[in-house]
Amino acid sequence: MTVPNAVTAVRLLLIPLYLYLLFGRHASAQAALLLAVLGITDFVDGYIARHFNQTTTLGKVLDPVADRVFMLTAVLSVAWVGAAPWWFAGATLAREVLVSAATLLLAALGAKRIDVLWVGKAGTFWLMVAYPSFLMGHGTASWQAYFRGLGWVAGLAGLVMAWVALVSYVKPARQALAAGKRGTD
Repeated sequence: MTVPNAVTAVRLLLIPLYLYLLFGRHASAQAALLLAVLGITDFVDGYIARHFNQTTTLGKVLDPVADRVFMLTAVLSVAWVGAAPWWFAGATLAREVLVSAATLLLAALGAKRIDVLWVGKAGTFWLMVAYPSFLMGHGTASWQAYFRGLGWVAGLAGLVMAWVALVSYVKPARQALAAGKRGTD
């Protein structure tokens, strides 16, 4: 168990607490803050793994699973309470489903690993800013308008970047599949 894997495991273990805060306690602000912290841990575990040479096989599996569980939970819960529109949530989830399906298909076909593109990381970052912001901005207090605005700016930027990344992965995916079939890098 490395530090990045422990961070990822804690992120997974705190998702039920987030859901409890949101649906059990109806504490949207606390849930939004926890959601933001959970989003930050996605970047923290990756940074630690790369910069301190703590990348593991377990981490390469656990982190993407945690990312998908986190994103699915965040998107559906924030839309469920009405803080983000369902069309926005649907566009976010459609992209996540396509990326997950493509990743599984490429792995099953023996493709080499594809490096994450900057635009994909940026899109994920802005979406991870957007959903807690939508949740924090869900209400009638004047200060919440700031968070609603931030949610929309970050969300639209993140959604565009996420879909651009999806399209941008087509060429590297073809190359990774060809390299996998040849048995080369």
